[in-house]
Amino acid sequence: MIDILIINYKSTDYLLKCLKSVYDSIRDIPVRVFVQDNDSRNGVDRVSIAFPKVNLTKNIINMGFGKAVNRAIKQGTAPYVLILNPDTIIKDGFFESILQYIENNPDIGIVGPKVLNTDGSLQGSARAFLKPWMAFFGRNSLLTKWFPNNRISRRCILSTGSDGVNPMSADWVSGACMLVRRKAINDVGLLDEQFFMYWEDADWCKRMWENGWKVVYFPKASIVHHVGCSSCMRPLRSIIEFHKSSYKIMSKYKITPFYITNSFIIICLFLRACIMILGNRMSLLSAKLLSFLKSNGNIIRAIINSK
Repeated sequence: MIDILIINYKSTDYLLKCLKSVYDSIRDIPVRVFVQDNDSRNGVDRVSIAFPKVNLTKNIINMGFGKAVNRAIKQGTAPYVLILNPDTIIKDGFFESILQYIENNPDIGIVGPKVLNTDGSLQGSARAFLKPWMAFFGRNSLLTKWFPNNRISRRCILSTGSDGVNPMSADWVSGACMLVRRKAINDVGLLDEQFFMYWEDADWCKRMWENGWKVVYFPKASIVHHVGCSSCMRPLRSIIEFHKSSYKIMSKYKITPFYITNSFIIICLFLRACIMILGNRMSLLSAKLLSFLKSNGNIIRAIINSK
């Protein structure tokens, strides 16, 4: 028996595809699916029509990812809990392989599968725990995008060192898809609700390790993750929440060197957030300009030719 928990925020079109992939893959495995909708207002009732067995809860506010997950965990009783993003697709054979693995390894608290991007490339879902310099070499940093195979980024993104077959230990795995043992949840506790969104998965994995539970990256099971379908609905707030949570986890575990003060950390995170917001605005302006040129190309050419 497995409880599948999905937190939805304005991603209902993707959620419907995700649920189809779940039910197409479970075969004879008994499951209960819980969807917590964080005030999406985009036709989430379609879920109940298409999948009447789904336990749909419609929250009147966006309570954040961690709090909604905790509510869903309390609704279920199965020995295993699968936390799944709505913008994911389960690949064939996922459930059989990952459930057999966690059942055969009772010391494991969390298992993360191989996560693929929409184009089939590997997503950096198994990672090293946060350190200050990772702001410059993390999965989404400019330096990693410009120099994807650099040695420092490979130390941060552990899944790039996987052989694609054998399980490997990881500091933490992405909350986009993680299979969690309920016994470990009862031991370690629920997600820390001070994180509205982002970094709650890293914090949970950190607490698992501290309480004697292993966290493992398991590439034999895989999913596809269409990144950022919820966050793109409110990109500015997503950037702000990411950096707020970054500060909270750095403060919680006191992971900065003694000579770096809180003020310095806040300034660095603020500047990084500003750069990301500026980049987001520039991308939107570029997209709008390109769309305008495409839709008005004939008029522009006529004006140029008339001169």
